[in-house]
Amino acid sequence: MEAQNYVLKDIPSEDRPRERLMAVGAEALSHAELLAILLRTGTKRESAVLLASRVLKECGSLRGIVDLSIEELTSIRGIGPAKAVQLRAGIELGRRLARSQQGETLTIRKPSDAANFMMEELRYLKKEHFVCLFLNTKNHVIHKETLSVGTLNASLVHPREVFRAAIKCSSASIICLHNHPSGDPTPSPEDVTLTRRLLEAGELVGIDVLDHLVIGDNRFISLKEQGYM
Repeated sequence: MEAQNYVLKDIPSEDRPRERLMAVGAEALSHAELLAILLRTGTKRESAVLLASRVLKECGSLRGIVDLSIEELTSIRGIGPAKAVQLRAGIELGRRLARSQQGETLTIRKPSDAANFMMEELRYLKKEHFVCLFLNTKNHVIHKETLSVGTLNASLVHPREVFRAAIKCSSASIICLHNHPSGDPTPSPEDVTLTRRLLEAGELVGIDVLDHLVIGDNRFISLKEQGYM
């Protein structure tokens, strides 16, 4: 059972994160204060704010928390299952909000549309994830699927897996994306080779490969714009 917070009550009300959020707005709060609100309570020795500050320090940054599993979170002193679940829920809501679009249908008109749609989902991942967006004849996204999870620096996917999924959802065209955990979206020779294999396979089955995007840390590169397609 997680210990109750016995320190926060001794902090002046104007310095408590929940009270400060109500008084000055969420934008004015620090990372530690916002994290403390998600944690709700601290420990016998630390307020929620001090616990949040230590978590941030141990993880290196706010980004360091994003991709931690429940098991990894609970390995941090002061974080039990309940707090870990609260953090994971808050992170996932943030990701979904970042991916949300006005209206129910996302239309891809340019590479940045696809990159913006997938950026928050892919930019923090520690392994390469290969994702396909499946589009209809109007370039509306009708399905999204992660087809491969690779190692730290290599994403393994075969064209047959890509086009099997495309045919299953009656896709007219596809956009492929994968992340570089290093944060640098510069395409590797393997990325270029895979792209050309996908183009050739798409021509055989009659499904256009519109682009292959490499996602970095808030940056992306379109292999089509770079002249590889």
